[in-house]
Amino acid sequence: MTGIAYAMGAGGAGGAGAAGGGDMGFIVIMIAIFAIFYFLLIRPQKKKQKETKEMLDNLTHGDTIITVGGLYGKITAVAEQVVTLEVADNVKIKVSRGHIAAITQKATP
Repeated sequence: MTGIAYAMGAGGAGGAGAAGGGDMGFIVIMIAIFAIFYFLLIRPQKKKQKETKEMLDNLTHGDTIITVGGLYGKITAVAEQVVTLEVADNVKIKVSRGHIAAITQKATP
């Protein structure tokens, strides 16, 4: 019976030394997880936000766009926060600039 107690006690001292190395391993794993999140989630999201902001800043009269709600229209007027779209002959609607999803066709100069 004492042999089992000695065997269990010896693992405790060895485990304390391994715990110190385990802390360093934990830090390395956390850094690796952060790097993975940065390259797979954060960086692509920032790139997409930058592209969207650039697209919204470059809206001009005559561009054909699609809204987040799925409406297609041609820009007839651009204000700071509102864009006026012509969705049919003599049918104009105002849309918030932030609700424009994509430019389908740029206006020809």
